[in-house]
Amino acid sequence: MVTKLNERLSKFSKTAGPGILFASTAIGVSHLVQSTRAGAEFGLLLLGFVIIVSLLKYPFFEYGSRYANITQTSIIDGYKKLGKPVLWMYFLITIASMFFITGAVGFVTAGFFENLFGLDFLGQWTIVLLFGICVIILAIGKYNILDSLIKIVAIVLLVSTVCAFLLVLWNGPVEPVKDFIPKELWTGTGIFFLLALMGWMPTALDLSSWNSLWTLERMKQTKYRPKLKETLFEFRLAYTITAILAVMFVTLGSFIFFGSGKELSNNNADFAHMVVTLYTQTIGEWSYLIIAAAAFAVMFGTIIAVFDGYSRSLQRTVELLFTKKERVIGTKFRSFYIFFLFVLLMGSLIVVLQFAGNLREIVDFATVLSFMIAPVIAIFNFRLVTGKFLDKDVQPSIWLKVLSFAGIIFLTGFAIFFLISRF
Repeated sequence: MVTKLNERLSKFSKTAGPGILFASTAIGVSHLVQSTRAGAEFGLLLLGFVIIVSLLKYPFFEYGSRYANITQTSIIDGYKKLGKPVLWMYFLITIASMFFITGAVGFVTAGFFENLFGLDFLGQWTIVLLFGICVIILAIGKYNILDSLIKIVAIVLLVSTVCAFLLVLWNGPVEPVKDFIPKELWTGTGIFFLLALMGWMPTALDLSSWNSLWTLERMKQTKYRPKLKETLFEFRLAYTITAILAVMFVTLGSFIFFGSGKELSNNNADFAHMVVTLYTQTIGEWSYLIIAAAAFAVMFGTIIAVFDGYSRSLQRTVELLFTKKERVIGTKFRSFYIFFLFVLLMGSLIVVLQFAGNLREIVDFATVLSFMIAPVIAIFNFRLVTGKFLDKDVQPSIWLKVLSFAGIIFLTGFAIFFLISRF
């Protein structure tokens, strides 16, 4: 019995990694910012949408891990099998969205950095500094060391969030101020925020290709090829944790801010301070520095994962589009990767400077853009794992296919509804 348990733990430790990277990416802006705002501005009204969209997006993220495990290639390779126009569309979608998404994540990370160290004089140079550090870490290949530290800090934030959530439930919601009027959801502003919330819940759907790339990289690191059920278990565990944490953050925002008369700040550093205060109001003032450090570390892990994911996916896409060989190796691979790191750095800085310190505007724009892209990626991923490219015995189950159909209809319907309501 003990031997079997040790064997399972050993296999899990070799498989674990891609799901944790996914979770650390997801817990960033969608949870610390958007979920908290959802609770603070609308109470528990949007909780159902958070749960539904997390459920309906699940299959399309899982398909990235599934496809990589079965085929030993990334889902980006699969897009080429669907036809070069599909791969070109993925490439253009990535180029069109990556600067806004990276800029939004970087802007939020800078806020938590300034809050942690009490800085108010660096301004946009904080983002330049953080982006530069990210590129250097990834360019010299030291991400593995940092990633191990981030996992430890993420556990601290996870435990702290659970504690704060339970204490908030025990204390109950804040008493509404006199003459409090809650915001209406079905207005232009409300619908825009709803789509922004769902766009990155739990994260942008076009990031599903990163799961497959990280799955392959983990196999290469450990020299262990897990069974399909092992890969899926690791991802499902991480995805479940991100969904539960989203519910907790909405509840924290609702119970502490909704009806209190307090507005969440539009300044990134002030917003970060208010998020950290969510914990200290329930756990105690002594925890402020620990929570502030953990929150920044998680956001820093997110921005590094975003830089790595985009550069890695662009590198593979360019290989497939513009080279005859199936794989470019050695210095050429590193050259592509490092080149895209710097492209992403410069483009994202331009985006951040354009939004000039408006937290809500940059985050909402990036997340709504992700939501509009989502139906296209969902259809690509579904076609890959349910068609001729995978054997029937490793294709998704019937219930997962049904959930996929529901997800495609849901994402497409809301995207069309948004376009009609805006134009």
